[in-house]
Amino acid sequence: MTTSHPQVDRLIGVMHALRSGCPWDAEQTHLSLVHYLVEETGELVEAIENGDDADLLEELGDLMLQVLFHAEIAAEAGRFDIEDVAARIADKLIARHPYVFGEAEVPDDLIGSWERRKKLEKGRTSALDGIPERLSALARAHKVIGRARSQGHPPEELGVEPADLEPSRLGEEFLRLVATAEALGVDPEQEARQALRDLEDRLRRLEAEQPQG
Repeated sequence: MTTSHPQVDRLIGVMHALRSGCPWDAEQTHLSLVHYLVEETGELVEAIENGDDADLLEELGDLMLQVLFHAEIAAEAGRFDIEDVAARIADKLIARHPYVFGEAEVPDDLIGSWERRKKLEKGRTSALDGIPERLSALARAHKVIGRARSQGHPPEELGVEPADLEPSRLGEEFLRLVATAEALGVDPEQEARQALRDLEDRLRRLEAEQPQG
């Protein structure tokens, strides 16, 4: 099915013009844009959580601009362009959803199936491979525990017993732990990073003991 997206084409044209006509846009690099990418992502999250469609529309556009900006920089160097970006993600989604684009059955564990396919595609040997080091301790811990679970290592096996809490209580429980850290005069992020490093060490040992094949 062929569709027309005149406003997307218009945005691409605007990006071309900015790179050739605006000194600030022309001097930007992948690295110089990182700050703006992080900032725009945070603003999009805030718009989603606030439930405001006007803000959501604007912030999605700002994030879309970041993707297009990076693709434009790469295209100027002959490395890849926005079409290549779209093709790569489309190919990836099709490959990881054989039950949508093929004859496979829908797996019982959708998240685990996704992670296992990603592991095979990228030749990863550990659940920790590919998790960004720059994530906060909380965000990284969430990713590590989820990856470990999808590969057969639930948190209990890693020495972390999930608390028996209602979802609505999680936020205040986090705040209670931060207040406890403040009262003790310790940095909660630092303490969480150390605990996470210990958990990752335990996961690596489990993976090393796991039969290959």
